[in-house]
Amino acid sequence: MKRPTTPKSASVLADIRRLVVTFALALATGRLFLQAGMPAPYLMGSLFGVWFTGAAIRPLQAHLGVARWFHVPVILGLGVLIGATFNRTVLAQADQWFLTLATMIGTTLIVTTIGYNFLRRIRGYPRPLAFLCSVPGGQAEVIAMARDLVREDYAVALFHLVRVAIVFVSTPLVLGLLEGSSAVSTSNARLQAMPGLFSLPAMQLVQFAGFALVGYVVARLCRIPMPHLVGPMGLSTAMHLAGWADIPRINEFVILAQLAIGGAVGARLAQVPFRDVMGYLRDALANTLVILTAYLVAALVIIQITGADFLSIWLAFVPGGLYEVTLLALVFGFDVAFVAFHHTVRVLMIFLSFPGLAGWLKRQSETS
Repeated sequence: MKRPTTPKSASVLADIRRLVVTFALALATGRLFLQAGMPAPYLMGSLFGVWFTGAAIRPLQAHLGVARWFHVPVILGLGVLIGATFNRTVLAQADQWFLTLATMIGTTLIVTTIGYNFLRRIRGYPRPLAFLCSVPGGQAEVIAMARDLVREDYAVALFHLVRVAIVFVSTPLVLGLLEGSSAVSTSNARLQAMPGLFSLPAMQLVQFAGFALVGYVVARLCRIPMPHLVGPMGLSTAMHLAGWADIPRINEFVILAQLAIGGAVGARLAQVPFRDVMGYLRDALANTLVILTAYLVAALVIIQITGADFLSIWLAFVPGGLYEVTLLALVFGFDVAFVAFHHTVRVLMIFLSFPGLAGWLKRQSETS
């Protein structure tokens, strides 16, 4: 006798079908981008492949997406690899990051204020909506909290999606333009040369999985923000600084992370109803332009003062999504610890401060 399908199992099966379709498109276009010598091929290819296919074939949109239960383990592993880039040499350089960190924090406060006043005073947005749309970072957390604070949560999602997508697409292209085709070829070759999963010693695989799981559980128990990233990253950082672990970047996992993150962004882009939200889209583009211009000016000032590499500073400053930008740094071989540290500080600052402020703004708008 055939057992009935429960709602939960049906939901998991639907998630698996979406994963299969999304990853098939992402992998196919990623391979095409790799053959064409494009920068960050699996990242760019998965985003464009899923986005354009979903936008062109509307019935397919319901079959695209990356389920949270799949996305979270990817972020756990990414946290471990980010933590592995923090070593004693990096720690010795941390005192040199004060200027860049202070500049990034100051720029974040400035662009949030400018964006809020533009949307509130010029475009007439309600206070909480203007604030949520102006926050340059913490995409997932801001969108999740928007559901409890405003009715137009889709507008908040659109603003953050436009910002992340523009950064996501433009940064690899900027690398190619500034560094030339040889830099792109080098980054792609570096990806292919990363050690494979099955070539690693068993102890490193155990450490990789153990740091991810234990770090996440401890962070959840301690109620640390973003436990799926901060927990594994913190534990991995501690183990590597102590000299008790040495986990390399794993070829298959880095490719998987690119496909998952790129495919997820592409699936969301494919489902944006442009005709219904054209006004929000216009404002989102203007707000993104202001944000990127401000961070660009800040990066250029830092470069003039310190003589640092532009792309390293840009990746540390640009609010393109913590997971997405640190993954780009990982793929292109930049200082991942430097980039991840700046983004983590910004996201934690936003996460810890904005819920109370957004709630206060909502109460003010209801009483005015």
